[in-house]
Amino acid sequence: MAQTTPITRGRFISIEGGEGAGKSTLIKGLAGALETRGVDVVLTREPGGTPGAEALRDLLVTGETDRWSAKTEALLMYAARLDHVERLIEPALSRGSWVISDRFADSTLAYQGAAGGLDADVIKRLHALVLDDFAPDLTLVVDLDPDVGIARTQARGEDVTRFEKQAGSFHARLRQAFLDIADAEPHRCIVIDGAQPAETVLAQAIQAVSDHLEAATS
Repeated sequence: MAQTTPITRGRFISIEGGEGAGKSTLIKGLAGALETRGVDVVLTREPGGTPGAEALRDLLVTGETDRWSAKTEALLMYAARLDHVERLIEPALSRGSWVISDRFADSTLAYQGAAGGLDADVIKRLHALVLDDFAPDLTLVVDLDPDVGIARTQARGEDVTRFEKQAGSFHARLRQAFLDIADAEPHRCIVIDGAQPAETVLAQAIQAVSDHLEAATS
Protein backbone atom coordinates (compact mmCIF):
# COMPACT_ATOMS: atom_id res chain seq x y z
CA MET A 1 0.00 0.00 0.00
CA ALA A 2 1.36 3.43 -0.95
CA GLN A 3 2.39 5.64 1.93
CA THR A 4 0.86 9.06 2.25
CA THR A 5 2.83 12.12 3.29
CA PRO A 6 1.67 13.31 6.72
CA ILE A 7 0.12 16.77 6.89
CA THR A 8 2.41 19.23 8.60
CA ARG A 9 0.73 21.12 11.42
CA GLY A 10 0.13 24.77 10.59
CA ARG A 11 1.47 27.73 12.53
CA PHE A 12 -0.47 30.11 14.76
CA ILE A 13 0.43 33.82 14.66
CA SER A 14 -1.27 36.40 16.87
CA ILE A 15 -1.14 40.14 16.27
CA GLU A 16 -1.40 42.30 19.40
CA GLY A 17 -1.43 45.98 20.24
CA GLY A 18 -3.56 48.86 21.45
CA GLU A 19 -6.51 50.47 19.72
CA GLY A 20 -5.74 51.85 16.26
CA ALA A 21 -2.27 50.33 16.08
CA GLY A 22 -2.72 49.16 12.49
CA LYS A 23 -3.22 45.47 13.16
CA SER A 24 -5.90 44.96 10.50
CA THR A 25 -3.75 46.40 7.72
CA LEU A 26 -0.77 44.33 8.84
CA ILE A 27 -2.79 41.12 9.02
CA LYS A 28 -4.06 41.47 5.45
CA GLY A 29 -0.58 42.20 4.14
CA LEU A 30 1.01 39.35 6.04
CA ALA A 31 -1.63 36.91 4.85
CA GLY A 32 -1.00 37.95 1.26
CA ALA A 33 2.75 37.48 1.67
CA LEU A 34 2.30 33.99 3.09
CA GLU A 35 -0.17 33.00 0.39
CA THR A 36 2.37 33.92 -2.30
CA ARG A 37 4.63 31.31 -0.68
CA GLY A 38 1.94 28.68 -1.08
CA VAL A 39 0.70 28.79 2.52
CA ASP A 40 -3.01 28.35 3.20
CA VAL A 41 -3.95 31.14 5.63
CA VAL A 42 -6.99 31.48 7.88
CA LEU A 43 -7.70 34.97 9.22
CA THR A 44 -9.67 35.42 12.41
CA ARG A 45 -10.10 37.74 15.39
CA GLU A 46 -10.78 37.88 19.11
CA PRO A 47 -13.15 38.07 20.67
CA GLY A 48 -14.89 36.33 17.80
CA GLY A 49 -14.00 34.01 14.96
CA THR A 50 -16.91 31.60 15.37
CA PRO A 51 -20.68 32.26 15.57
CA GLY A 52 -20.74 31.65 19.32
CA ALA A 53 -17.67 33.77 19.98
CA GLU A 54 -19.02 36.58 17.80
CA ALA A 55 -22.21 36.62 19.89
CA LEU A 56 -20.07 37.04 23.00
CA ARG A 57 -18.07 39.76 21.23
CA ASP A 58 -21.23 41.84 20.91
CA LEU A 59 -21.68 41.65 24.67
CA LEU A 60 -18.06 42.62 25.30
CA VAL A 61 -17.53 45.56 22.96
CA THR A 62 -20.87 47.35 23.19
CA GLY A 63 -22.36 49.41 26.01
CA GLU A 64 -20.80 51.64 28.60
CA THR A 65 -17.30 51.17 29.98
CA ASP A 66 -18.60 49.89 33.33
CA ARG A 67 -20.97 47.33 31.81
CA TRP A 68 -18.78 44.46 33.06
CA SER A 69 -16.14 44.06 35.73
CA ALA A 70 -12.67 43.00 34.60
CA LYS A 71 -13.25 39.52 36.02
CA THR A 72 -16.55 39.13 34.18
CA GLU A 73 -14.89 40.31 30.98
CA ALA A 74 -12.12 37.73 31.41
CA LEU A 75 -14.65 34.94 31.88
CA LEU A 76 -16.57 36.00 28.79
CA MET A 77 -13.32 36.30 26.84
CA TYR A 78 -12.29 32.77 27.75
CA ALA A 79 -15.71 31.35 26.93
CA ALA A 80 -15.35 32.92 23.48
CA ARG A 81 -11.70 31.84 23.23
CA LEU A 82 -12.40 28.19 24.01
CA ASP A 83 -15.06 28.03 21.31
CA HIS A 84 -12.69 29.82 18.93
CA VAL A 85 -9.86 27.36 19.54
CA GLU A 86 -12.01 24.23 19.47
CA ARG A 87 -14.07 25.10 16.40
CA LEU A 88 -11.71 27.15 14.23
CA ILE A 89 -8.07 27.46 15.29
CA GLU A 90 -7.21 23.85 16.18
CA PRO A 91 -9.01 22.32 13.17
CA ALA A 92 -7.22 24.74 10.84
CA LEU A 93 -3.80 24.04 12.36
CA SER A 94 -4.43 20.29 12.25
CA ARG A 95 -5.10 20.34 8.51
CA GLY A 96 -1.92 22.33 7.89
CA SER A 97 -3.31 25.85 7.52
CA TRP A 98 -1.66 28.82 9.16
CA VAL A 99 -3.88 30.92 11.42
CA ILE A 100 -3.41 34.67 11.92
CA SER A 101 -5.55 36.09 14.70
CA ASP A 102 -6.21 39.73 15.48
CA ARG A 103 -5.61 39.33 19.25
CA PHE A 104 -5.43 36.27 21.48
CA ALA A 105 -4.71 35.57 25.16
CA ASP A 106 -2.16 38.37 25.59
CA SER A 107 -4.99 40.83 25.13
CA THR A 108 -6.74 39.47 28.21
CA LEU A 109 -3.57 39.93 30.27
CA ALA A 110 -3.30 43.48 28.94
CA TYR A 111 -6.94 44.67 28.86
CA GLN A 112 -8.51 42.87 31.81
CA GLY A 113 -5.24 42.44 33.70
CA ALA A 114 -2.82 45.35 33.61
CA ALA A 115 -5.31 47.94 32.35
CA GLY A 116 -8.44 46.58 34.03
CA GLY A 117 -6.95 45.69 37.39
CA LEU A 118 -7.50 41.91 37.44
CA ASP A 119 -4.57 40.02 38.96
CA ALA A 120 -2.42 38.40 36.27
CA ASP A 121 -2.21 35.15 38.25
CA VAL A 122 -5.99 34.84 38.11
CA ILE A 123 -5.90 35.17 34.32
CA LYS A 124 -3.04 32.69 34.00
CA ARG A 125 -4.91 30.14 36.12
CA LEU A 126 -8.00 30.68 33.98
CA HIS A 127 -5.97 30.14 30.82
CA ALA A 128 -4.46 26.92 32.20
CA LEU A 129 -7.93 25.65 33.17
CA VAL A 130 -9.49 26.43 29.80
CA LEU A 131 -6.65 25.95 27.29
CA ASP A 132 -3.82 24.26 29.21
CA ASP A 133 -0.59 25.55 27.59
CA PHE A 134 -2.04 26.41 24.16
CA ALA A 135 -0.36 29.55 22.81
CA PRO A 136 0.63 31.17 19.50
CA ASP A 137 3.86 30.09 17.81
CA LEU A 138 4.67 33.75 17.19
CA THR A 139 3.17 37.02 18.45
CA LEU A 140 3.77 40.36 16.76
CA VAL A 141 3.13 43.32 19.05
CA VAL A 142 2.44 46.52 17.12
CA ASP A 143 3.47 49.33 19.45
CA LEU A 144 2.00 52.83 19.05
CA ASP A 145 1.41 55.92 21.16
CA PRO A 146 -2.16 55.39 22.42
CA ASP A 147 -3.15 58.98 21.65
CA VAL A 148 -2.21 58.41 18.02
CA GLY A 149 -4.05 55.11 17.95
CA ILE A 150 -7.28 56.50 19.37
CA ALA A 151 -7.11 59.39 16.90
CA ARG A 152 -6.87 56.82 14.10
CA THR A 153 -9.96 54.98 15.30
CA GLN A 154 -11.91 58.22 15.52
CA ALA A 155 -10.80 59.22 12.02
CA ARG A 156 -12.22 55.97 10.62
CA GLY A 157 -15.70 57.04 11.76
CA GLU A 158 -16.60 53.58 13.08
CA ASP A 159 -18.78 52.87 16.10
CA VAL A 160 -16.74 53.39 19.27
CA THR A 161 -16.28 50.27 21.38
CA ARG A 162 -16.39 50.10 25.18
CA PHE A 163 -12.62 49.79 25.23
CA GLU A 164 -11.99 52.77 22.97
CA LYS A 165 -14.12 54.85 25.36
CA GLN A 166 -11.75 54.16 28.24
CA ALA A 167 -9.64 57.00 29.71
CA GLY A 168 -6.16 57.79 28.49
CA SER A 169 -4.61 56.22 31.59
CA PHE A 170 -6.25 52.89 30.66
CA HIS A 171 -4.67 52.97 27.21
CA ALA A 172 -1.28 53.94 28.64
CA ARG A 173 -1.37 50.91 30.95
CA LEU A 174 -2.45 48.80 28.00
CA ARG A 175 0.54 49.84 25.91
CA GLN A 176 2.98 49.12 28.71
CA ALA A 177 1.37 45.76 29.36
CA PHE A 178 2.00 44.58 25.81
CA LEU A 179 5.61 45.74 26.00
CA ASP A 180 6.05 43.92 29.33
CA ILE A 181 4.59 40.71 27.87
CA ALA A 182 6.97 40.92 24.91
CA ASP A 183 9.91 41.58 27.22
CA ALA A 184 9.01 38.56 29.35
CA GLU A 185 8.65 36.21 26.36
CA PRO A 186 11.21 37.26 23.73
CA HIS A 187 11.24 33.77 22.22
CA ARG A 188 7.60 34.24 21.15
CA CYS A 189 7.01 37.98 20.91
CA ILE A 190 8.43 40.55 18.49
CA VAL A 191 7.69 44.27 18.95
CA ILE A 192 7.21 46.36 15.81
CA ASP A 193 7.02 50.17 15.83
CA GLY A 194 3.53 50.97 14.56
CA ALA A 195 4.41 54.62 13.90
CA GLN A 196 6.42 53.56 10.85
CA PRO A 197 4.88 53.52 7.34
CA ALA A 198 2.56 50.54 6.81
CA GLU A 199 4.88 49.00 4.23
CA THR A 200 7.78 49.11 6.70
CA VAL A 201 5.68 47.49 9.42
CA LEU A 202 4.69 44.74 6.98
CA ALA A 203 8.29 44.17 5.84
CA GLN A 204 9.42 43.77 9.45
CA ALA A 205 6.56 41.38 10.16
CA ILE A 206 7.44 39.23 7.15
CA GLN A 207 11.07 39.16 8.29
CA ALA A 208 10.00 38.11 11.79
CA VAL A 209 7.94 35.26 10.38
CA SER A 210 10.83 34.18 8.16
CA ASP A 211 13.30 34.30 11.04
CA HIS A 212 11.15 32.47 13.58
CA LEU A 213 8.91 30.14 11.57
CA GLU A 214 10.89 29.56 8.37
CA ALA A 215 11.23 25.83 8.95
CA ALA A 216 7.48 25.37 8.67
CA THR A 217 7.43 26.56 5.05
CA SER A 218 10.37 24.46 3.85
